[in-house]
Amino acid sequence: MKYKLVVRDHAVEEMQVAYNWYENEVAGIGDKFLSVLNDYKNFILSNPLQFKRTYRNFREVYIQKFPFVIVYFIDKPKRTIVIFSVFHTSRNPKRKFKIAD
Repeated sequence: MKYKLVVRDHAVEEMQVAYNWYENEVAGIGDKFLSVLNDYKNFILSNPLQFKRTYRNFREVYIQKFPFVIVYFIDKPKRTIVIFSVFHTSRNPKRKFKIAD
């Protein structure tokens, strides 16, 4: 079954903040971050059930090389994978699903 990928505005904002921070630290690292995220998004599209549910129907993928986790859920009736957050792992984990509540 093929799925469509949707990235919530909140996740886009988190990615933009991270990109900006990495680019300010070392030119080109922000682009590498986005490239790695893109690889993970493609992997999630290919294998949406690969990762276990951690909270309600959310699933999490920890990104190697960068301290972030992609939080997503699968909307089976709409055949859509929704990336809810790209969460920095140093933040309070209780805030990871704050917008979902």
